[in-house]
Amino acid sequence: MKGKRLGFGAIILVLFLPWPCLSSHVPKNNDRKVRPAAVAGLFYPAEPGVLQATVQRLLDQDTGVRVQRKVRALVAPHAGYIYSGAVAAAGYRQVDPSTKTVFLLGPSHRVPLKTVSLPDVAAYRTPLGEVSVADVASKLKDSLLVEPVPSAHEREHSLEVHLPFLQVRLKDFNIVPILTNGADPKALAVAIAPFVGEHTLVVASTDLSHYYAYDTARSLDAVCTGAITRSNFSDMALCQACGKAAVLTLMHLAELKGWDGVLIEYKNSGDTAGDKERVVGYASIAYLDRKEMSPAMKDALSPRDKEALLRLARSAIEAKLVEGATVERPELYSPTMLEERGCFVTLHKNGRLRGCIGSIEPVSPLVECVEENARSAAFRDPRFSVLEKDELSEIDIEVSVLTVPTLLFFEDGEDLKRQLKPLVHGVILSHGSKRSTFLPQVWKQLPDKEAFLQQLCLKGGMSSTAWQDVKTEVKVYEAEVFGEEHVK
Repeated sequence: MKGKRLGFGAIILVLFLPWPCLSSHVPKNNDRKVRPAAVAGLFYPAEPGVLQATVQRLLDQDTGVRVQRKVRALVAPHAGYIYSGAVAAAGYRQVDPSTKTVFLLGPSHRVPLKTVSLPDVAAYRTPLGEVSVADVASKLKDSLLVEPVPSAHEREHSLEVHLPFLQVRLKDFNIVPILTNGADPKALAVAIAPFVGEHTLVVASTDLSHYYAYDTARSLDAVCTGAITRSNFSDMALCQACGKAAVLTLMHLAELKGWDGVLIEYKNSGDTAGDKERVVGYASIAYLDRKEMSPAMKDALSPRDKEALLRLARSAIEAKLVEGATVERPELYSPTMLEERGCFVTLHKNGRLRGCIGSIEPVSPLVECVEENARSAAFRDPRFSVLEKDELSEIDIEVSVLTVPTLLFFEDGEDLKRQLKPLVHGVILSHGSKRSTFLPQVWKQLPDKEAFLQQLCLKGGMSSTAWQDVKTEVKVYEAEVFGEEHVK
């Protein structure tokens, strides 16, 4: 038997378990009210103390994007903890501890399902104890969507592997365990929506692409995570995810509730505990209330991504100036870095501007945008001489990753000033063939709105009062700004 046919997560742990132990996890006919743990000892540790310590260690790791808002829902992986545990934990560590009810949506891997199945049990058991099934489950069973298939739940891991994370993080909660493969995702979302409130969490359980080579998997998974976070249902046809039906249900629910997705973390088994020949992809995606989040937060980069982009920018410059130096393109990064994004690279020398070039519109993947604009800022900014080798140690590099600009409608100059947010909005002015922009950080030098707009007009060769003309097109964007001085 080849290990990979068992699925990632069973490969290593199973070697340390005597096979007779596995039979104790099969549900017995006389114990139908509590579903026993089916994959303890396979996908996660079976000994309570070891499991508690393992989950706590994963939750204590500081990886992924921090959203700083209440997490309403998660997309999280369901492989063995040695493979996907760190990715799952990146989302679970940000879940509100006051959560009382968790809807768990996942695929049935072993038993085909034409519709939705809920188990006929009162609780689920893991080595950390029992978790009660919420009364909501009984109400959903009355729906025409639900057709219980008990055998589908008996050995299914897609829901069970999430329970230890929830048990450590939440302590006091109940669950609504739902398996879905062929059910109508929108209809299921509509059925769930009335029961989702302030103290509810919804989890869609899925892994991403399976058994591709490392680089191919990253490209495929970038399409998938981009479709999920941007609610792009058409691109979901290209998404290779075993729990696609669960994810689509969550996407429809997010539309009903006004939530937006944020990519928290992405890795595949080649990054964690496997080779890079045939990998499985994992993502943690959080859903936040749209009213509580800004556009800049939506596609936030992890600290690791920021460090990688800054190193890419510096090495792109060094490769032109230092013999034998090469461009250090990142090997590990989130799919956000493969998305088309606008960006600027700014060079400072002894606190003074030494070059700044960027792309406002998203015309290339972020990694390419940073590499190209780093070289342009160093060698093609017409305001400055070409950067010299002996200046390398004196410059600090700053990267600004932009959201897509949006048109701002205004009645007059005063209305425009009222709508602008200093230190938040970057502004683009276009009047006829003339155009100019200031990044959000320029507000630090020009905090007065009128002075900011006047200087922006003059930068573009316009009249200093062109900003008051309603024929002037105004677009705003936000920027995630980070520099070497913050990561050293």
